Amino acid sequence: MSSRDLVIKTLNHEPVERAPRDLWTLPGLSMNRGDELERLLAKFPTDFAAPKARYGHGDRDKGEAYRIGQYTDSWGSVWHVAEEGVVGEVKGFPLQGWSNLGSYRPPYEVLDNADFSVVNKSCADTDKFVLAGSQARLFERLQFLRGSENVFIDLACGTKELRQLIEMVHDFEMRDICMWAETDVDGVSFMDDWGAQNSLLISPDMWREVFKPLYRNYCDVLREAGKYIFFHSDGYIEPIYEDLIEIGVHAVNSQLFCMDIEGIGEKYRGRVTFWGEIDRQHLLPFGTIDEIRNAVRRVRLALDRGQGGVIAQCEWGKHDPYENIEAVYDEWMEPMDGDVTGKCA
Repeated sequence: MSSRDLVIKTLNHEPVERAPRDLWTLPGLSMNRGDELERLLAKFPTDFAAPKARYGHGDRDKGEAYRIGQYTDSWGSVWHVAEEGVVGEVKGFPLQGWSNLGSYRPPYEVLDNADFSVVNKSCADTDKFVLAGSQARLFERLQFLRGSENVFIDLACGTKELRQLIEMVHDFEMRDICMWAETDVDGVSFMDDWGAQNSLLISPDMWREVFKPLYRNYCDVLREAGKYIFFHSDGYIEPIYEDLIEIGVHAVNSQLFCMDIEGIGEKYRGRVTFWGEIDRQHLLPFGTIDEIRNAVRRVRLALDRGQGGVIAQCEWGKHDPYENIEAVYDEWMEPMDGDVTGKCA
């Protein structure tokens, strides 16, 4: 069975011979530990591939991402990087005040000058599942433009300028989603970090009123084009799992270990594919091999139970031990029998 078929069967909740593998790496890992990365992928090849595509250069782009110092992205947000190979934090907000809103324009040149000319060929040339990462990250983009505190105040007060900005960003992201929908990629992902450690960052009712209809727009376009839809969010997002399923998301990547994994399994197993993950806050950087294996077994027993519907995904951080990541994928290959006593830290 090809990797593409393996992923598709998993997304359709059909039993599979093994869970598809998806390894995420931060830039600092490939920059500093490339030999280890190659060794792991040789032993546990990924079942996913990215399409060959290039977005256009932004007129506001300045500096180099992931290098110590600062850079400006295509939207005009200024990022400060304190550690090599880490994305950094936004410290300069182009729309911190509303005075520039009237003259501000999204970086449409990024889309207008994108080169998707070999996307379809790159899909045809691989038997892996081709997943495109879109530019869509609406809530985060608002924060990069305004600052998080301002966005929360704007939402609470119903600021009309925020509505205008949301429409502007959403129009850009819809154009990007539509571009990918016209290609031969198997799936398209979008993201937003909605969770704190124990709750959503805004109320579920506000999320449903303001953001859910816009997410539905993305999903409607992609569903109509026959694409599988992948969504990522950090933090505690259990209150909106049902909503994500309702609007048509096929696979959700979330920080399972911030939530009740067993409860999530009982509610949503067989209705959405769990796109990972294994705890990257505590276990992957600091856990023992036994703790890592126990965590994988816990996820499998709660979410899989031998019926598929789970992707063996984890994120390899810059300082995470090689042995811990190897243990994750090794445990996914073990027969799923027995039980797990207790819960992982």
